[in-house]
Amino acid sequence: MPVHLPLFVITTWLLAMLPGAGQALMIRQILAFGPRPARATIAGNATGLLVWSTAAAVGLSAVLLANPHAYLVVRLAGGVVLFALGLNTLRAAAKQGVARIDPGGGTAGPGGLRSAYGAGLGTTLGNPKAGVFAVSVLPQFVTADGPVLLSSIALGVLWAVVNVCWYLVFTWAVGRGRALVSRPAVRRALDVVTGVVLCGLGVAVAGGV
Repeated sequence: MPVHLPLFVITTWLLAMLPGAGQALMIRQILAFGPRPARATIAGNATGLLVWSTAAAVGLSAVLLANPHAYLVVRLAGGVVLFALGLNTLRAAAKQGVARIDPGGGTAGPGGLRSAYGAGLGTTLGNPKAGVFAVSVLPQFVTADGPVLLSSIALGVLWAVVNVCWYLVFTWAVGRGRALVSRPAVRRALDVVTGVVLCGLGVAVAGGV
């Protein structure tokens, strides 16, 4: 095992812990729809990381980031996805209840598990910061021993696994406090805060902030 591999795990774990679009989305999913849709969103997030890391491994994301027009399209798409999720959350808060939560496992909500998976995938693919990490940081951990392409893809898989582990812990912790946050007043307040955060992140991503 390369000596820098533990450092890579620590780096990606700390990166996953940073507040941002991913955490806001996971809070929305676990509180609005329950554990199963949240896990589907986590799977979508992991798939997006795999796409970014694989693209970086073959040089595609470097080309994307070097092309202002292509980069703008990805950035705007990511911003639209986040902003739309934020608006939906705010609209649900206005209706005083996004969806009924099934204590036994949750409801997938509108669009089912496929929609939850797509939310995670779209949010990650539309996040240029994930692309920047894949292009500029991930290659620094690739060992010169062995095939570089396979090593890069392997690190991408590890990156996705670390994120899955963090979000499973995070959504479990949020779910444990569901009895408190399920109170109508607290729930509406959280929906409003989450919706505003998602909308703000959407604008920031689209604006390249």
